[in-house]
Order: sequence, then structure tokens, then C-alpha cells
Amino acid sequence: MTDPARWLDDDQQNLWQDLLTVAIALPALLDRQLQRDEGVSNFEYSVMARLSMAGAQTMRLSELALLSNSTLPRLSKVMTRFERQGWVTRRPDPDNGRYTLATLTEAGLDKVRRCAPGHVEEVRRLVFEPLTAAQQRHLATALARIAGPVREQLEAG
Repeated sequence: MTDPARWLDDDQQNLWQDLLTVAIALPALLDRQLQRDEGVSNFEYSVMARLSMAGAQTMRLSELALLSNSTLPRLSKVMTRFERQGWVTRRPDPDNGRYTLATLTEAGLDKVRRCAPGHVEEVRRLVFEPLTAAQQRHLATALARIAGPVREQLEAG
């Protein structure tokens, strides 16, 4: 005999549904804004932004994939598109040839700089403006508690 399901209570169910809405709809809304204004997806912008913040705007593709919650094949397709646009270059890692490094070019950095103001404004409008400063702190604490084990599971494969 199996244990009965531990169903969510009404408050938990409401919280779960709100979290699903944010997790699913927020990226779609950010995609919409970035596609309309700059012709890139939220994922593509996120990849370029992460590279822009890395030392020498360079990162191993495997690390970039992990930080972007992406698979290497998906990231590789994006890198191919970025190379065609002149936004990134790829080369073997001189410290370990089994890895590939991606470097954001000056044109790629310019693209990030063009995307950032509209993207940040949309994030502010959708995420931060509906919350008080105290609510933002509480949300940060709660999300960090959820994100920690989720990241551990992702890293474990």
C-alpha cells in the first residue's frame, strides 16, 4: 500500500499557481519586449549579459550553459548565430583544449548596451514596481531558499 498523496492546502495551491504564472509568463513577456525592441530573445540577451559581466567578457561555454540554465547544444546554436552577427568569437581554451571559450566582441557589447535599458525598465515594471522594498527583501530571501536546492539538482545532473 502506498502513502496517500500530500496535497497542497489552499494557500499553498494559490502560491504555487502564482509562482507558475511568474515562472512561465514573465520570461515570455521579457521575450516579447526584447524581440520587439532589439530582435533578440530573453535567453539570448541573458547569455550576452553574462558574457559582458565576465572577466575579459570571456567564459567557458560549459560554465555559460550552466549559468544560463541551458544545454550545450542549445547554447552552441545561439553562439553560431552570435558569431554570424559578429557578437562573439569562440576559440579553444588555452589552459585546457577540451573546453571552448566564448568572448563577447565590441559589437556584442554594443548590442548588450542597446538592449539593457529597455530590458531593465521592463524588469522594473513587472517585478520590482509592484513590491515595496520590504516585500522585495522577503521575496529575495524566499527565492534564494528555493533556488539553492534547484541549482544543486541542476549541477548534479
